[in-house]
Amino acid sequence: MKLQMWAHAVGFSALPHIGGFLGWLLTRKEVPTWFESLKKPSWRPPNKMFPVMWTTLYTGMGYASYLVWNDLGGFNSKAVIPLGLYGAQLALNWAWTPLFFGAHKLKLALVDIMCLYGLVLGTMYSWYPINKTATLLMVPYLAWLTLASSLTFCIWRDNPEEEKGKSD
Repeated sequence: MKLQMWAHAVGFSALPHIGGFLGWLLTRKEVPTWFESLKKPSWRPPNKMFPVMWTTLYTGMGYASYLVWNDLGGFNSKAVIPLGLYGAQLALNWAWTPLFFGAHKLKLALVDIMCLYGLVLGTMYSWYPINKTATLLMVPYLAWLTLASSLTFCIWRDNPEEEKGKSD
């Protein structure tokens, strides 16, 4: 039984990394080329910090989701809202990288991250009565999203997207 518990904990902790890894794999060539050509605020973190942060945050949110799942007794009717919100925010999280780095859709990436922020707040609100530790594990993620949202906004504002069919 203990081995099964550990397997679930590891699986839930690893799940968020799947989308993060796929996003990186699909867009990794855009960082040294397209991304470096953008105007960015002076306060942005160095590029090397992002993989470290996302590895930490994905592991924390994944383990938090395991705690909620475990406390609710698995996937059942009580888990629909708290784990549904978590799944929805995870999908928006995974979508941001291809939108921003892959499609170069800064405005759409900004809309995505603002919706993501709201879903993370909703997830945390729904988790609080179930497992306070899980909720607290999401606080660093929310803090990082605050920075990431601000960064996305500044990059969108300072790098106007070209409209198709419009000449200078």
